[in-house]
Amino acid sequence: MTVMTKPGVYVLLVVGFIGVLFLQSDWLGKRMYPVQYPEDIKRLADKYKQDPYLIAAIIRTESNFDPGVESHKGAFGAMQLMPDTAEWIVETGNFPKDMLSSLDQAEVNVELGSWYLRWLHDQFGGNVTAVVAAYNAGPGNVKRWMQDGRWNGQPETVNDIPFGETRHYVQKVTYFYKKYKKLYPEGLQTTMLNVSSVFGFIRQYAKIL
Repeated sequence: MTVMTKPGVYVLLVVGFIGVLFLQSDWLGKRMYPVQYPEDIKRLADKYKQDPYLIAAIIRTESNFDPGVESHKGAFGAMQLMPDTAEWIVETGNFPKDMLSSLDQAEVNVELGSWYLRWLHDQFGGNVTAVVAAYNAGPGNVKRWMQDGRWNGQPETVNDIPFGETRHYVQKVTYFYKKYKKLYPEGLQTTMLNVSSVFGFIRQYAKIL
């Protein structure tokens, strides 16, 4: 009978641990689709009567939760607000003007973006697919498409959206939305696991063996 050495046991434990992680799809999924500042998202979603999963999906699509990112078009922050759009939101929503100088702060950016989502929600009668398209292409474009019959605003006909960028954007947001709903059924949260402590346990267990 072959007796396994301690290094062999250690390797076996590590391989087994990694195998378990791969089998635990939710654990891996939350590592692949993490959520940053979930408390701000949930609070602002409640404040503006929006779906927190939708806000998270838009942030993931827009900035991957990087509050300091700026696009080549000049959109800024977690929800990638264009300067003129941010100014309009602040003015129309009666927000303090100094918020415009803090768009790199996630809480500020997400608040303005969430307010804008609420405004779009009202403009499109709660049609979430049209809201998402309008967040990317602008409400004027989406209204024209729907009035001209080029797109009916329904999720089943996303491929009819005239702008390729917007079509792809809606598909990405929808994908992330479904992922977050599946991975965080009890609500958005930051999931942390100290992997080093787990490997420490494995080392101690291997010594016992």
